[in-house]
Amino acid sequence: MRKLILLFITFSILSSCDDGDIITVEFDFEETFLACGELVFYKIKSDPFESLSLKIKNPGLTLESLIALDANGNLVNDQEIEVLIGTGGNQFNYRTYNNDPIGLFCNDIPPSSVQITQDLSSIAGKAYIKVTLIEDDLDGIPAEMEDENLDGDFNPATNPTDTDGDGIPDYLDEDDDGDNVLTKIELGDAADPLTNPRDTDGDGVPDYLDTDDDNDGVLTINEENQSQDQNPANDYTDNTIADYLNPNVSTTVMATAYRVHSINQVFVITVRIKDIQFPNITQTDFNMGKLNDSRLNKTRTVTPAF
Repeated sequence: MRKLILLFITFSILSSCDDGDIITVEFDFEETFLACGELVFYKIKSDPFESLSLKIKNPGLTLESLIALDANGNLVNDQEIEVLIGTGGNQFNYRTYNNDPIGLFCNDIPPSSVQITQDLSSIAGKAYIKVTLIEDDLDGIPAEMEDENLDGDFNPATNPTDTDGDGIPDYLDEDDDGDNVLTKIELGDAADPLTNPRDTDGDGVPDYLDTDDDNDGVLTINEENQSQDQNPANDYTDNTIADYLNPNVSTTVMATAYRVHSINQVFVITVRIKDIQFPNITQTDFNMGKLNDSRLNKTRTVTPAF
């Protein structure tokens, strides 16, 4: 917090344009923005040296609160959040500099080589923050191809297909057939695994949807003959081919659990600004774009009940 206070005190003591002329400004920034502190969204550019920043004080928000999930794994903030600019300490600023402003934000001590040459703060306006959660199993098959689309809406999240009935829909299930071998492994190394996935026993059912890949009468999940670690893919009897793909090996070792499933999460945060009022600037609306921050990429794990 100290570094943010220092930053904004520094900005506040610098004067803005005072000649009353209309300023022609094109907010031509990149389509992404950055974040720091509790909570500042900002974007900078180097040609010319400019920045746009949104400081949010009310309601009190943090990046973690924006992407918080409830007990059911749903976003707590699933509706667009409105922030009133110019009230409660909320600020939207346009600034210009004498040097590249990279490193200016979110540092305890701003670089001395950068001076603000113009500092304009909107006296009104609204910011709208939208958070979206995108989940995927990253199994090599696009989510839209992992749904039978029985409801006709082309959305795998509604009435989803769950091939193995483990409670995890196929588009989030990294083991679609529930045989403890990951789908991305069972696709094989075909030129196009989506149109020509591996089908070891040639029965017309691709391995990633086949519970007995080698058709030896023993379910793949029960072919852990060397190590019972919920992964038949590392069990070899003849050292050339895994037992679950070898029709000549049909030893049964009953499985007792499903493997832990990992689900990739990407939180998408977008910000748009409406009805801003900068002194001497005519533009009133601006789309900040999408937040670029590594903290928006997470993984959750689920172990299906056996």
